[in-house]
Amino acid sequence: MATISRCLANGSLSLKNHQRSKQKIVSSGIRSPILNSNKPDLSSLVGHNTSNHNRLRNGMDQRSWQRRSVKGDEGTENSSSIERRKEAGVAQCSAGLEGIGGGVARAGRGVAIPERAKVVAMMAVVMMLCNADRVVMSVAVVPLAAEYGWSSSFVGIVQSSFLWGYVISSMVGGRLADKYGGKRVMACAAALWSLATFLTPWAARQSTATLLVIRALFGLAEGVAFPTMSTFLPRWFPTHERATAVGISMAGFHLGNVISFLASPIIMSHVGISGTFAFFASIGYAWLFVWLITISNEPNDSPNISQAELQMIQAGRSEGKSGRSEFPSLKLIFSKVEMWAIIIANVVNNWGYFVLLSWMPVYFKTVYNVNLKQAAWFSAIPWGVMAFSGYVAGASADYLIKSGLSITKVRKIVQSIGFVGPGVSLLCLSFAKTPGIAALLMTIALSLSSFSQAGYFCNVQDVAPKYAGSLHGLTNGIGTVAAIISTMGAGFFVQWLGSFQAFLTLTAILYFSATIFYNVYSTGDLIFS
Repeated sequence: MATISRCLANGSLSLKNHQRSKQKIVSSGIRSPILNSNKPDLSSLVGHNTSNHNRLRNGMDQRSWQRRSVKGDEGTENSSSIERRKEAGVAQCSAGLEGIGGGVARAGRGVAIPERAKVVAMMAVVMMLCNADRVVMSVAVVPLAAEYGWSSSFVGIVQSSFLWGYVISSMVGGRLADKYGGKRVMACAAALWSLATFLTPWAARQSTATLLVIRALFGLAEGVAFPTMSTFLPRWFPTHERATAVGISMAGFHLGNVISFLASPIIMSHVGISGTFAFFASIGYAWLFVWLITISNEPNDSPNISQAELQMIQAGRSEGKSGRSEFPSLKLIFSKVEMWAIIIANVVNNWGYFVLLSWMPVYFKTVYNVNLKQAAWFSAIPWGVMAFSGYVAGASADYLIKSGLSITKVRKIVQSIGFVGPGVSLLCLSFAKTPGIAALLMTIALSLSSFSQAGYFCNVQDVAPKYAGSLHGLTNGIGTVAAIISTMGAGFFVQWLGSFQAFLTLTAILYFSATIFYNVYSTGDLIFS
């Protein structure tokens, strides 16, 4: 009853407009089942007269007409499609909810879920697959190294080979997403990296050169994921929901670690290494099918979005998103010290992240002599907590911004947590005597490092909302070079010194140095409009 009252109160059409719409429907030969049903008069329930009841029913009838006719309309939205969306406002008035998935709207027996909630859910799933497919190799490299006699230094080369393609595509991925749309680019990327995942065991059997090429192709496809996400989410979310959307998407990314670390050894024990890679590749293609038929590139393109939700998204977008202008030159970009704060933060974050991602199972097996399944459990726990803490970081940052704290201060606070926390934890790791204590310290390190998602990661959208995808691709490409160095460097450190701790101490020093630089030079203000 309360829902019906709200819909009647928020209806934007007069009775005259609805009667005119009804005449159009009748004249076109379309008969709505709603008009023919023998439902009781609702006016007695809500205290309104029969005309108000007719207005609701005609609005529902018009919504039915809109759904039928929208299938034939493609391309840009013209004035008639805008009018139809306005007319559908009566039946969809409750679909524009404050907050991502802050609830569902009920109209009769149906449930209306905000379109942006569907978008962020699908983005979280593909980011989960993006990371899960990486981690399969981190687990499989242990038996593969034993089977083919790889040294620790060569394991580092194999682990870093996916970054060779990653560094290239991450630089151009943002430009591709800006030009062709995030939906299309993400779909092509997922299809390609799923294929490379499937081919990895076959490539290992052929030769080391073939394996390195396939892993580089895998990285080439995955390199566009983050820049595309950075372009796609700001189109669907207002500024005060953006960090939360990133947090949810990154929670899926980190859950990919957990799922792959835990599931991969079990699947390998039943279907072997090849079956494990094939399993994760098949999930990627299942996601691709759903993505293509349910998600639109822009809110304006969605046939299911309500007028209220569309207006809320458009009103909350950052300045500088509209219109076209020339992309800033590299000379101009690198002349901004604020951009260097983001670049250095990206470099250090990638350095530490890929060391832990690539070497954690090997670390537990080498230092604490645990078997592969135990190493997978100890490796999965930190990533599981990181998934939750990433959402907390995003929601907390959005809350502080909505509370009136400046964007600059919020970014500096959360980024400081994201670097100082893991730096201290890695230093303490040298005192861990059991795998349980080591897993606890790594859990603290990774859970706090997830605050960087609401720091430098969102900072690109603050300083250059129009070029967020392209600039994120540029900064992430530079950060990927650091990831290659750290992943290969860790392998040589272990082989030469026989210990992980020296390299982890170096990583901690980089965390502390980057914290100081970011706090001195970063900003949340617009620099590229």
